[in-house]
Amino acid sequence: MISEKDIIEINKAFNKSKVTNKGSLAYAVKTTTRSKNWLKTAAILTKGILIDHAFEDGNKRTAAAVIMLIMDINNIQYNPEKIPKIIIKILLKNMTNIKNIERCIKDGIA
Repeated sequence: MISEKDIIEINKAFNKSKVTNKGSLAYAVKTTTRSKNWLKTAAILTKGILIDHAFEDGNKRTAAAVIMLIMDINNIQYNPEKIPKIIIKILLKNMTNIKNIERCIKDGIA
């Protein structure tokens, strides 16, 4: 389980920016507590960080790091070079639907 504090610490490792959308981040973390599906958890947190702009700066890097952390925790094999491409695709398509974000993450690591 990844906590709000964990995500904030990941962001601080990149640039020590401020949380600008605490409500969205808190909601995303709380929502993941109901899911045992790693992919859904990754999608919900990605949306909360990336689309809802949880931080002043470093949202893309933080979202990528969170996706990789979730995959590591769940022993999911992935190519780290593909993760930034997933992030860019989600942004360019302005994906807000969790199922679409799930699909993008899954397709990107295959």
